[in-house]
Amino acid sequence: MAYVDQNQSGQKTVSAIISAIVLGAVGYAFVNGLAYDAYKKVATKLNVIDIKSPPPPPPKKPPPPPKDQPKVESPPLVVPPPIVPVQAPPTVPTVPKPPPYIPPPAAPVVPTIPPPPPKPSAAAHAKPRGNLGDLMSSDDYPPAAIRNNEQGTVAFTLNVGPDGRVTNCSVTSSSGFADLDQTACRLLIKRARFAPAKDASGNGIEDTYSSRFTWQVPKD
Repeated sequence: MAYVDQNQSGQKTVSAIISAIVLGAVGYAFVNGLAYDAYKKVATKLNVIDIKSPPPPPPKKPPPPPKDQPKVESPPLVVPPPIVPVQAPPTVPTVPKPPPYIPPPAAPVVPTIPPPPPKPSAAAHAKPRGNLGDLMSSDDYPPAAIRNNEQGTVAFTLNVGPDGRVTNCSVTSSSGFADLDQTACRLLIKRARFAPAKDASGNGIEDTYSSRFTWQVPKD
């Protein structure tokens, strides 16, 4: 029984499918036929309609003539003057100004010393009181000169004052030994006495006196 039911349901399914196909074909034919009829009707109507072209636009008014423009006179052409090259003035070399003169400082003024007045001429020259050779003895002989056997003659000049005293002694010729020269002058200044020189009025004046003295080593 079960098998019989299955065969019957299968036949129903096949029948349903066939029916659907037939209905689809009929519908498609119907739709296409209607569409073709509609197309023909539309084409017929399009052929009948007369499409009128729009009227042309009215002609445009011509533009008004241009107003008279004032004549503008062009300015006269001004020709620039030719360019004249300007020569630069010659360069004058600048000479530096010399520095202001500054005088050298003046030498200091040295007062002139008047020369000493001339000595009055002696009416009488200075003279020694006694023999100058007696003023020095063997006791005055320098011991070192005796040991060294030094001896000789010393020449001298004495300055004699108005009072007859010796103020200075200078050696004019050496004995060859400084010790003998110095001893002679020292003793003469100390011991010598003079009669002073006199001027014409009889007044004492300065004078000089020159002489010599010989040193000899004393004998035992």
